[in-house]
Amino acid sequence: MIRALTGLAAFGFALALATSPSVSLAQDRTSIKIGWAISKTGPYTAGASVTVLPNYQLWVKDVNESGGIALNGKKLPIEIVEYDDRSNSEEAVRAVERLATQDKVDLILAPWGTALNLAVGPTFHRLGYPQVAVTVVSDRIVELAKRWPNASFWSGTSAHVSNSGIEVLTQARKDGKIGPRVAMISVSDQFGIELANAGREALKKAGFELVYDRAYPAGTQDMQPVMNEVIRTNPDVFIAYSYPTDSFGITEQAKLLSFNPKVFMVGVGAAFPAFKQKFGANAEGIMGAGGWNADSPALKAYLKRHLEVHGREPDRWASSIVYASLQSLQQAIERVGKIDREAITKELQSGTFETIIGKVKLKDGIYSDAWGVGQWQDGEFYGIAPLRLSGVRGVVIPKPVWKP
Repeated sequence: MIRALTGLAAFGFALALATSPSVSLAQDRTSIKIGWAISKTGPYTAGASVTVLPNYQLWVKDVNESGGIALNGKKLPIEIVEYDDRSNSEEAVRAVERLATQDKVDLILAPWGTALNLAVGPTFHRLGYPQVAVTVVSDRIVELAKRWPNASFWSGTSAHVSNSGIEVLTQARKDGKIGPRVAMISVSDQFGIELANAGREALKKAGFELVYDRAYPAGTQDMQPVMNEVIRTNPDVFIAYSYPTDSFGITEQAKLLSFNPKVFMVGVGAAFPAFKQKFGANAEGIMGAGGWNADSPALKAYLKRHLEVHGREPDRWASSIVYASLQSLQQAIERVGKIDREAITKELQSGTFETIIGKVKLKDGIYSDAWGVGQWQDGEFYGIAPLRLSGVRGVVIPKPVWKP
């Protein structure tokens, strides 16, 4: 349900919420008003438009088609308010402020990406809104979960992602499948810096030789110069802690330059359906951040539903976690039985929830069972690490040679 409140109706609705900003009973309302600011323009659009926005829309559609969210036995539809944060931290903060103070929304959903979530975190905290931050990968989340007790983090730390990859590499080296030489590149923002720092430390600890280690500026259009330098080091393993557009460009350059190390691993974007569509059979064997249990009946049903609604598949990493986080949020709201943001946050932090990715329970505000690394195998992006997770797939090494 998407509608605009105008005139006296808008004034009355805003006044009712203003007099009771965080607690409202079902009989006082006809809908639950949820807002979000998302990157619909700017460099973060690729990630937001694949991973976050489609799942916000799908969840709202599914909830409203089922009658709504139950508050004390009364189902209420979701009404949404949406802004474009323009991939800009200041704009994202302004939008969150506007949603809370002008639009008087009951709940606010988080933006896409590490940078924007860290930017809006203090505002969510000050305003008392739960921040369900799925698309954040940062070693700061342990500290931030304590500083912002209303926030929850769902994709793991930088060390989690990096160590998952090194776990696979270490086992492959023990099995004699790869040598010790590793070339690493990373995007020079918070995301790339943290992942590179964690990866550097883990590689050293595991006894690998880092033969190339360079950061490239965010927004770099031409990856060929960097890839030429990488090729000259003749690595056994190539790792790129990259954003979606970069991951596509790096892979394209590697194919053009016939660079085919035994392990080829990129960052965010490898799990996107567009990656498989662009590279076809050449996606086979490529590793990247994320993954999922492609054999799960619940995820198969989710993929089918996503395809029906949006006409395209979800990504094979955070998309399903975004949807699962919203399922968890809904269950928390329904258990509380009213729009009491503090109580909803407390239930979300402490409860156990049934979702498309299985049972979810946060520990100290963090979901610790996300996939760190996946690999394209037989046209599907399977989770291959951490090795402890249910549904983990065996890794394929060496990567197949590029096809014409």
